[in-house]
Amino acid sequence: QLQLVESGGGLVHPGGSLRISCTPSIGGLDYINMGWFRQVPGKEREGVSCICGSSHFTNYADSVKGRFTISSDYAKNTVYLQMNNLKPEDTGTYYCAAELASTYGPSSRCSFERMRYWGVGTRVTVSS
Repeated sequence: QLQLVESGGGLVHPGGSLRISCTPSIGGLDYINMGWFRQVPGKEREGVSCICGSSHFTNYADSVKGRFTISSDYAKNTVYLQMNNLKPEDTGTYYCAAELASTYGPSSRCSFERMRYWGVGTRVTVSS
């Protein structure tokens, strides 16, 4: 059973930056596609960003493009979400997600819909 451990949430002012991290319980990030979702009370969980372990393909929600960057550190077996120019509407619980990749290579892609494993979430609050 793949487990995901998130860290790095907190309180930040509008316009500020924050980096959250996720480490899976098994090694081999190049065989795992990772993603970040967020949820606020009363709304559905939405995909924020994902990264394909083998191709490094990345995908972002329109609302975060140009502000958020997802990256992988294979030596540390950790995926990061760097969040810049944060806005109050970015407030929510951020969940790390993963799927064991079914394809491998430069044409492989990550998909929000295929994520099957979830972390417990880390809270991000953007407020003045």
